[in-house]
Amino acid sequence: MHENITPKELMLKRIRKALLEKRDNPYPNIEDTPVYKEATEIPEVLFAEQLTAVSGHFIYCENGLEFMENILQLADQFKWRKIYCWEPELQALLTQYEFPFYKTDKDFEFAEVGITLCEALIARNGSVMLSNNNAAGRRLSIFPHHHIVVARTGQLVMDIKDAFTQMRNKYGNQLPSMISTVTGPSRTADIEKTLVLGAHGPKELFVFMVDDFH
Repeated sequence: MHENITPKELMLKRIRKALLEKRDNPYPNIEDTPVYKEATEIPEVLFAEQLTAVSGHFIYCENGLEFMENILQLADQFKWRKIYCWEPELQALLTQYEFPFYKTDKDFEFAEVGITLCEALIARNGSVMLSNNNAAGRRLSIFPHHHIVVARTGQLVMDIKDAFTQMRNKYGNQLPSMISTVTGPSRTADIEKTLVLGAHGPKELFVFMVDDFH
């Protein structure tokens, strides 16, 4: 006499049988397998290409003086007046060259530019890893229309996995409460599939890689 069983019951029976059977993992080394092909370009060039491809701007500077020359040029080009910087290290550099900026959040609703540090630069996709652990907090990289990121050459890594490893080495188990990656200016194509920059954040992103601030 054949058992009267529905297709659903048959499927569940097969699932239970499969769960009871012990099988070897067909992909034992999956976590150690590279997700991407090995890059042929050096990380600095790859990061610059990927950032430019998503409408970001990459500027390499050998020292603090060269950084200030580029900032002055941008300020003149865009007619910036409300520039905010809350990072002590960057404040000292801007003050040294008598560059005008806001040290507090006074009149922050009129902010045009936010200058921040970052946690890492990810070469593979031209992304910037940010956290709220720096003095800039959460607001300065989001609210102003222009975002300037300042990074050291040692912060450039190939993949996001490397960036998280760097974060673990830096913070241990006390990771910042906010960690995010930014890939180019804010954008959306929700309205009639027309790409609009600056929809939910900065419309311009400038990434400075500085070899030495001195």
